[in-house]
Amino acid sequence: MPGSLEGRYIRLEIISGKNLKVPSWRIPAGIHVSVNLDSSRRWKSTIGILLSDESITWCDSVTLSLDASPTLSVEIRASFELDCMLGNGEVVGKLDTSWDALLDHGNEPFDISFPSVRGVHPSLTLKATVLHNCDNQNSALLDSIVECQIAQDTDAGHERFATYITSKTVSHLNDAVKHFQLVLDQCPVGHPHQAAALTNLAWARLEGYIRNDFQDIDSITSLFREALVLRPQGHPNHPSSIYHLLKALIWRYGKENFTAVYIQECVQLSCKLLPLCPEGTYLRSIAAGANGVDYVIHSCNNLPKDASDEGIRLRRVILELCPLGSAHRPKALDNLAQAVEARFEQRGTIDDLAESIQHRREAVSLCPEGHSERDTYLNNLACSLLSRFDHQGNSDDLNEAISLYEEALRLRPVGHKSRHFSLNNLGSALWTRFNQRGDVNDIIRSISIQREALTLCPPGNPYRDHILNNLAAALKTRYEKLDASEDLDEAINLYRDSLQLRPHGHPHRYSTLINLSSALCSRFTQTRKNEDIEEAIRLCQESLEALPSLHPSRYFSYGWLQQAYLARYRMQRKSADLSLAVENYRLASRHPTQGFPGRIKEAINWTFAAESHSHASAMEAYKTFLSFSTDICQHGLRLLHGGKPLLLFVLPEHCLWMRHHGRGQQWSLASRLRNPLEDLELTNANLAHEFSELSKRLSDAQGSAGIADRAAADRAAIQYRRLQEQWGAVVFSRFLLPPSYEDLQAAARYGPVIILVASQYSCSAIVVPTSGEPRHVQFPRITLIHLEKLKSDFAREIRLASFMRPEETRKELQVLLRTVWDDIMLPIVIVLQRDLRVTSGSRIWLCPTATFTSIPLHAAHPFRTKADGRRELCLEDVYICSYTPTLSALIRSRQMMKKRITPSFVAIGQSSPGAGQGEALLTVDSELELVRKLVPATANPTTLSGDDATRGGALDALQRNTWVHLACHGKQDREQPYYSCFAMKDKPLTLLDIMEKDIPHAEFAFLSACHTAVGDEETPDEVIHLAAGLQFSGFKSVIGTLWVVDDAVAKHVVEVFYKKMVKGLEDGDMMDCTKAAWALNRATNAVKTKVPLEQRMVFIHIGWGEKYNPSALPQPHKYPEMFTWPVLPYGLTGRVSAGILRGVSCALQVGSRH
Repeated sequence: MPGSLEGRYIRLEIISGKNLKVPSWRIPAGIHVSVNLDSSRRWKSTIGILLSDESITWCDSVTLSLDASPTLSVEIRASFELDCMLGNGEVVGKLDTSWDALLDHGNEPFDISFPSVRGVHPSLTLKATVLHNCDNQNSALLDSIVECQIAQDTDAGHERFATYITSKTVSHLNDAVKHFQLVLDQCPVGHPHQAAALTNLAWARLEGYIRNDFQDIDSITSLFREALVLRPQGHPNHPSSIYHLLKALIWRYGKENFTAVYIQECVQLSCKLLPLCPEGTYLRSIAAGANGVDYVIHSCNNLPKDASDEGIRLRRVILELCPLGSAHRPKALDNLAQAVEARFEQRGTIDDLAESIQHRREAVSLCPEGHSERDTYLNNLACSLLSRFDHQGNSDDLNEAISLYEEALRLRPVGHKSRHFSLNNLGSALWTRFNQRGDVNDIIRSISIQREALTLCPPGNPYRDHILNNLAAALKTRYEKLDASEDLDEAINLYRDSLQLRPHGHPHRYSTLINLSSALCSRFTQTRKNEDIEEAIRLCQESLEALPSLHPSRYFSYGWLQQAYLARYRMQRKSADLSLAVENYRLASRHPTQGFPGRIKEAINWTFAAESHSHASAMEAYKTFLSFSTDICQHGLRLLHGGKPLLLFVLPEHCLWMRHHGRGQQWSLASRLRNPLEDLELTNANLAHEFSELSKRLSDAQGSAGIADRAAADRAAIQYRRLQEQWGAVVFSRFLLPPSYEDLQAAARYGPVIILVASQYSCSAIVVPTSGEPRHVQFPRITLIHLEKLKSDFAREIRLASFMRPEETRKELQVLLRTVWDDIMLPIVIVLQRDLRVTSGSRIWLCPTATFTSIPLHAAHPFRTKADGRRELCLEDVYICSYTPTLSALIRSRQMMKKRITPSFVAIGQSSPGAGQGEALLTVDSELELVRKLVPATANPTTLSGDDATRGGALDALQRNTWVHLACHGKQDREQPYYSCFAMKDKPLTLLDIMEKDIPHAEFAFLSACHTAVGDEETPDEVIHLAAGLQFSGFKSVIGTLWVVDDAVAKHVVEVFYKKMVKGLEDGDMMDCTKAAWALNRATNAVKTKVPLEQRMVFIHIGWGEKYNPSALPQPHKYPEMFTWPVLPYGLTGRVSAGILRGVSCALQVGSRH
């Protein structure tokens, strides 16, 4: 060493390294640099974490005295432990140099290169600086090179193992294993280096297993497992220990016949490992690479479908290993979708199918145009949507599925290996849509497509059986719709061909058995050949034997088996066949894993079969049908069978119960979310709170119905169903359950409720008295056809009356009202007065259904005089009439009147609505002023009009006041009844806006606007109109209108009504909303000379009112004495028919306040 440097110090900086490959290919925990000063002293740098590009940045330094030897050696070593090292690690590179060589670069960084390792030269970037002033205390404390026996054996093992890797000489491996075993023998339980010793031995033996030099993989994995136990989560070497076990299991999986249990454990280990490996590190790149997690994902994606809960959990973990951007994610999504959909097919849980669709939507989104697998994911998504259509009946799913199938077919042109799949799927979907819509073009195209698919699957093709089956189904359907007998014969032949390709034990044999059975049953009805029906029954029975008890397709077996028994019964009239048919109706309609659209269809068919053949199961059939009411409401299914209402032959109390639950389902479902909780709070306050919270969340979730984005709508539907399950879980005993007849009779506490029902078989009424059994009243002179004509005649005459002068007699309208009196209301009044002794002047409530909702029953009038010249009495002379949408609505209104607050009254009017909402109304402002003057000061009357009468202002006023008078344009939206509205200054106030508000303190609303109490034509039994919406929101008593209100004459009715309401009130008295029906009765009677007939009839009262004695009211109207009724053929009771479910609403339109 030059004399000038003696006694001086040098600062050596280890800046970085690159190309740091480990000769043995082991994954290092880290890399360090060792500077050996002489044969006895050395300095070690910190251990650096190797990055994915095999580089490290250390920025470590040491101060060394130059009194030692002028030469030194620099080593790069791989460490396999991050904490306490066992030995010195494996040598990556070693270089002998001198201080002069290091100092020859001045004060600038420089690189030194090491001998080649695996084809590249490792290098270090250093910096060496002479220090002129250095305290001895700043010099480094150097390690002794003299090693203990454990370290020596470990280093020798590393050296022999690295030699084995390059030489492939087994003796070198044996030497390495021997050294590592010696080390392990010196590290008993509790020794700090035991885990490292276990790992070194296991890794050497694993490499021998990989190269077929060792065989004992069990002991190898056991060593790795022991090491992992000694390095729990949080230990610095925990990630590397997971990787070691992962690699061992990957190799074991590949070498031992791909046993699934090993790759499944690999998935769990991968899921634990990746979060512990920071991005950019070498361990991450290796663990996540082609021989690590990527291999695990790829292997799992090729595992067979497993619909078990454990199999699905595995698929979820695999998806976690495939974040956005991963090439494996589409396949992982599709596999998870396949698994949960398979579980749906086994168990029938609709959320599984919805989840499958979600995953498949994402898979499609990750494969844009040009992606090689887009056609596959399009096809799979379409299949899932079609499955959901089969179970829920949403035509949007079917239409979307067809669009996806068509796109997939475009991506599979002629010559594509999978074209026959797309043809088959598209043909089947078109066949399904034909069954729904009846468009002949769909079935013609379906058959054409299926024939092309069959040509692409000649004998020997493994999918020929599927296409034979589907083509046969399309031909059979065309036969049924177009009566082409040659299609049926061809279908049967094709089914037989398919069955031959599906021998016993074939997984899809059952479907061909069912389909062939249905075709033979159809031919039997045509040819009456007994052998056809016998074979049909035998085939269905065989299909049931092939299916497990919860398989969804058992539904089809039950369905066709009952068709076969029913067909044979019609021919041979054996009662046993009818009983067997009913039993299979029962099984099909209650099959738990079949979607509710099919089960509803079977329940409806069951009711018709039972009715048609006078079978005792009719009541059971109807109850089964009504058990689906919540699902029907949520999904908006049409409750028709061939466009006709259902018929019921049951006792009146049963008919009442079923009539009640068969209508108003949307109000009933929504109202159950607002059920008064006072009684529940007394017995279980915690449950009441839980119910209240869930009800609010569920009510909010109902707003998702209008979401246009299909994927977002799917997610919202899943959330809604889950909330609904939680909500249902808090319901106990009869809390919130559908009420019994005894519960419903509470609606008649203050007066009888008359439910009017119509069907193609009969029209009648059920009278619910205040006590005792209900009475059934038949209308022998009225049929459904008569009612439909009556409805049309009313619409015509109301419209024509609007063009007549006020003083002109409405003769044709009087004729119609006379019919309503003579044929409908008179028979009811006879029963009320003769049988039930309901006195004149009493309250009654009308609950019309089906086509009766279109008839102004309250205005029934004979328009005749007696022989002595006196006028015959009409309905309003005899009783005070109100309407109610359902009995439950009436009961709820009364329950909500338990608590009353200080009254407040607001008159809302809009004479000049915003653009597009209607013309100016000239008398609205004067009507508001009139009302304000008539309302007593105790009601704190206010007015909202002009620019202040906006949508928001009106909503706020509805919420803040107990009494409301609303004068404006009203519009009934017949396509979307929830968007029926009141016209305001800025934008309409819709029925949906009103429904979203809960106003429990509200009492009374007068809707002086058009069409506020007329419902939806398609679903009149749902009673969806503005007046019902206000009642739902909290108003107990509402006056609405059935058709257009004439702005010029409406104020006459309004004036008399409020005068009657306030008459007799003394200072400080509050108005009583229970008088509203009586006041309206008196008002329409008082304005006969001023207001034409159709404008008096337009107003109706809906909702609550107590029973009171008219004589107690100031200057009462004198009601007539009780009639002496002749004996007429009305009021028959017993097992009689009463229609249920649906009809068509009134569509009366003339110009004015609308």
